[in-house]
Amino acid sequence: MTTTADRIAVQQEAAEARWLAAWLAGPTRTRWETVPVQVGDVAPDLTLPDTDGRPRKLAEFWRERPALILFLRHLGCGCTAERWARLQDELPAYAAAGATVVAITQGEPERTRAVAERRGYPFPILCDPDRVAYERYGVLQGTPAQILYEFHWTPNDRENGEKLLRSRRGTDRAVMDDPWQLQADVLIAPSGRIAHIHRAQYCEDFPAKTVILGAIRSIAAIAIPA
Repeated sequence: MTTTADRIAVQQEAAEARWLAAWLAGPTRTRWETVPVQVGDVAPDLTLPDTDGRPRKLAEFWRERPALILFLRHLGCGCTAERWARLQDELPAYAAAGATVVAITQGEPERTRAVAERRGYPFPILCDPDRVAYERYGVLQGTPAQILYEFHWTPNDRENGEKLLRSRRGTDRAVMDDPWQLQADVLIAPSGRIAHIHRAQYCEDFPAKTVILGAIRSIAAIAIPA
C-alpha cells in the first residue's frame, strides 16, 4: 500500500530532477514577450488545487476583501524562508487592514502541505507545478546574477548542480522545482482589478510592509474600475 510519505518521496525525487534539468539549461524566460498584466488590469482568474487537492478559483479570495497573492520561489529556497520570517510580523497588520493572504507555490498538494505544516504557514496555499499562474501574472525567471549573485554559474554545470542537490537533500533547504523562478506580491481589489504588484528583481527583493499596507488601504479610498 502506497503511503503519503511514499508519494511525497516520489514527488520530491521528480522535483529534484526538474531542478537539476533547469539548473543545467539556465533560465529561459527572463523577459516579457508581451506587456504583462499591471495595475488597473483585470486579474487573471485561474483554478488551482489547494494543499488538500481541492480546485480553488483565485477569485474566491478577492470576492469580498482585497487579496494579497504571494507567488513564492521554490520551497527549499533560503529566500522563501526569509520571506516567511518577515511575513510572521506582517500578516497581523495585513489582516487588520482587511486583506486576505494566499500563497502560490510550484509544489504538488501533498508535498506542499507537508512543508506548510512543518513551517506553520497560516494562509491558504495553491499549487502550480506547471507555473501557469506565474506566467499569466508576468512573474519571470531570474538571471544567474539575480538568483545566485556572485556565484559564477555556467551552462551544463552538472558538478556544482549535483553537489548542491546532495548538500541540501533531506533538509528544509532541499532544492527542487525551478531554481530560476522569481517571486511576486500581487494585491487584487474586490472589483477583480490589480491594485498593486511587486515583481521581484532579485532573490531577496521583498516589498516593504508599509507599501503593501498603503496599497490595501488605498482600495477603500480610490475606486479601482469595475
